[in-house]
Amino acid sequence: MDGAVQVLHKEFGGLRTGRASASLLDPITVEAYGSQMPLNQVGTVAVPEPQMLTVQVWDKGLVGAVEKAIRDSSLGLNPAKDGQIIRIPIPPLTEERRGELAKIASKYTEEARVAVRNVRRHAMDELKKLEKDGAISEDEHRDYGKEIQGLTDAYIGKMDEALSKKEQEIMQV
Repeated sequence: MDGAVQVLHKEFGGLRTGRASASLLDPITVEAYGSQMPLNQVGTVAVPEPQMLTVQVWDKGLVGAVEKAIRDSSLGLNPAKDGQIIRIPIPPLTEERRGELAKIASKYTEEARVAVRNVRRHAMDELKKLEKDGAISEDEHRDYGKEIQGLTDAYIGKMDEALSKKEQEIMQV
């Protein structure tokens, strides 16, 4: 369940909120050396100013591929080449784009909730198996089941709280 929350926070880091952040480019992969590689493995991402990102590409031959990967991503960014450095201005978010980002954040949260529910289901199945094998009593099964449900509710609450914070951050002008 902790893993699901960590993944959710990582995905939220990739959603832009009008400020430049190096983690914004984390989900981007580049066609390099015959395979897909994460952007941070072909260059250095930096934030020289609040509305600008730069990518220092290590291999001159990959500059075009990095620029294309950034342009083709769903982030709505327009990179500009400057030798081996790619400059990426972060435009202010429109109201429509803010709504889209809020929907994407909701989708990420729902995927994390499903992951937590899957963990709960596996734990409940294990309890049934233990009770069937005689390792635990029916009362213990019920008590552990309540405990698992409590943990599930707590983690889903954490995710909902993170979602509301992220939505506020996105909608902030």
